Amino acid sequence: MDKQRIIQYQSDFDKIAHFIDDGGEQVEVWFARELQILLGYARWENFFIAIQRAMDSCKTQGVNVDDHFRDLTKMVGLGSGARREIVDIMLTRYKLERRVATGEKAIVKTVRKLPKKTQA
Repeated sequence: MDKQRIIQYQSDFDKIAHFIDDGGEQVEVWFARELQILLGYARWENFFIAIQRAMDSCKTQGVNVDDHFRDLTKMVGLGSGARREIVDIMLTRYKLERRVATGEKAIVKTVRKLPKKTQA
């Protein structure tokens, strides 16, 4: 992949990023329905399968899924002017880096977790 294309993808992801406050710290998140379009998924059902696989991968690695995937509902307008509720998922960044230190492999987690759910 050429450098210009990578820069364009980075710009596209930055445009749809959202920031939520977690006690004074800003956490970068994306909404799955916006990512779906950017990643070229025509149907929500197909993208949802990919998200479920990512969740399964987190579970396999012992990562708390709730820290990185948050179900939510949104109201959207219909062509008729009516509104309806749709399911979406708020996602955060999760990255594992491997380091070799003193001859041993260590896994260092760089994690930006979603804030804890609060009672309304």
